[in-house]
Amino acid sequence: MFPFGAVLVVAFLACTQSAFAAARYDVSYLWHKSLPSVRSYQQAVGRVLGADLAGQLRVVRRSNLYGLIYPRNGTIAGAAQVAKSHTRILRTRGLEAAAPIPSRTWRFVDAPPPAAAPPAAPPVPEPPPAEHRQAIVDLERAVERHIKKLRRQGKISGDERTAWSVYDFTTGEKLVSINEEVQFQAASLIKPFFALAFFHEVRHGRLHYGPKSRQHMRRMIQRSNNPSTNWILRQIGGPVAAQRILTRNYPRIFRNTRVVEYIPAGGRTYRNKASVRDYSRFLYALWMDQIPGAKEIKRLMALPGSDRLYTGARAVPKGTRVYNKTGSTARLCGDMGILVVKDRRGREYAYTLIGIIEKQRRASHYGFWIRERGNVIRSVSNLVYEGISGYHNLRSL
Repeated sequence: MFPFGAVLVVAFLACTQSAFAAARYDVSYLWHKSLPSVRSYQQAVGRVLGADLAGQLRVVRRSNLYGLIYPRNGTIAGAAQVAKSHTRILRTRGLEAAAPIPSRTWRFVDAPPPAAAPPAAPPVPEPPPAEHRQAIVDLERAVERHIKKLRRQGKISGDERTAWSVYDFTTGEKLVSINEEVQFQAASLIKPFFALAFFHEVRHGRLHYGPKSRQHMRRMIQRSNNPSTNWILRQIGGPVAAQRILTRNYPRIFRNTRVVEYIPAGGRTYRNKASVRDYSRFLYALWMDQIPGAKEIKRLMALPGSDRLYTGARAVPKGTRVYNKTGSTARLCGDMGILVVKDRRGREYAYTLIGIIEKQRRASHYGFWIRERGNVIRSVSNLVYEGISGYHNLRSL
């Protein structure tokens, strides 16, 4: 473990003084007198929290101290939520807790001074126990075996392909990755992406989130209302503008996303596409409050509505919190979301689950097909929860 905890607290208090009155907040990870130590810690934090966040971590200087921060310039509530989420992950790897800190005009240290000593090598983490690594392999294999079994039983047809993803926020590990990079029809799964594009424009002062837009946003996310979705798209500037906003400003998230159409009459939207990996990266950024409007998008995705991850998935315990968006057409059945389960002591464990089943030809009996494929996703959700539960020993904690 890095022995910086006391330094972090003392330096944080000395650094902030009366600045807690500030309206905007960043996230702080470490303050120390040694620049090489902070740079070393920056690498360690980046490895744990992932490449997307690692690129946003900055080393700053204040008086005779160096600090490692994530410059969010957001609300105290948002910074506190990010700090809490990051702390949960960092502590599993023996690193220090994160904390909110008032934003200021930081002095960034973009390059070490010429005379600086070589950065101290971070401690080499102990390899995870064999049974820990095997649990990851076994969960992915269990999902693969389950899908093959359903194919043999005729519950998934020969003209249907599937994709699955599970990411554990507690350990920061991907537990299931099946066909993640393949582009699939997006259907309504893409609607939270439109919400991000809208809030991006709000952040930059080009749109306003008022009563009318709130109503359409709620209808789009909670009810999957297509006219409201098209209203949101028109405010952004249309599908082409939405694509430009997403890929230019969030290229680390949207690598296999294609927005080309409004939702057609009847809801037969087949041309917008995205990969399961893009949904996974989006959910990660959403949970970590790394994107504009994250708090509001999470609120909307948590409103009562349809889902295939919790409702009807009997193994998933009652009271599980769900942030999700479904997608349904005669050629696609999907759901993507974050599930937050608790152990017996009330401690929370969050993980993402994305499941997609795409059919080459339109189902002749839509109602029957979408119901049965929704049950396939529920069966995988049951399987994933059993894996997560065993992975963290939830039933005995």
